[in-house]
Amino acid sequence: MKSLYRTAALALPLAIGLLGGAVAPAHATTASPAPLSCQGKTIDTKAPIHYRTEALIKAPLSKIWRLQTDVGRWPSWQEPVLSSERLDHGPLRKNSRFHWTTPAPATATTPATTLSITSTVHQIQRGECLRWSGPAVGEGLGIDNGIHVWNFTEVKGGVLVRTEENWSGAQVEADVPTATKFLGWGLEAWLKDLKATAESHC
Repeated sequence: MKSLYRTAALALPLAIGLLGGAVAPAHATTASPAPLSCQGKTIDTKAPIHYRTEALIKAPLSKIWRLQTDVGRWPSWQEPVLSSERLDHGPLRKNSRFHWTTPAPATATTPATTLSITSTVHQIQRGECLRWSGPAVGEGLGIDNGIHVWNFTEVKGGVLVRTEENWSGAQVEADVPTATKFLGWGLEAWLKDLKATAESHC
C-alpha cells in the first residue's frame, strides 16, 4: 500500500519518496497501457489515485526477488521504512500478512505522522509478480486501502521491474493531485532503493 523519503507503498505520504518536489521521474509511464497484473488481478483501475513506474535493474532476478520478498529486512535498505515485520512465518506466500511503518510529512490539510500499514498478499508467483493490499493509518491521516502490484521480467541487460499502485478513501480522495504526487514520490524512491541495493556488489 501508498513521500518522505519514499512513501513506500501506501500513504498520502507514505511518504518517503514523499520528499520532495514534483513527480517527474525518468521512468514514469506517461501513456495508458493495460494495468499491471499478477495472476490476472490488477489494482483498482477505477480508483482516482494511482501511479505506475518502472526501472531496469542490472542484477540477478533471484537477488531482486529476495530483497523484495524478505519483508522483515526492508528497513535495512529502505530508509523510509521505519519498521517491518511478518505476521506469519516461512516464505512470502498467498495470504501472508506483514506490518510496517513509514513517516508521512505534513501537508496543507494533514499533520506529519507515522503511518502504520498492515498488508496482505493476495497473489504471488515466484520470480514474476506480487500483489498485496492494505490500509494505512496515522494520526490525522488514513488511507482506507492501497493495492500494490509488482512485475519482474528478465530482459537483455537485467530485470525490468514494474510497479503500479492505487489508493482509496475519502480523506486522500479529497485532494487527488496531492495524493497522487505523494504516491509517485514513494514508488520512485522504492524503485531507486531497490535498484541501488540489488546492483551493489553484482
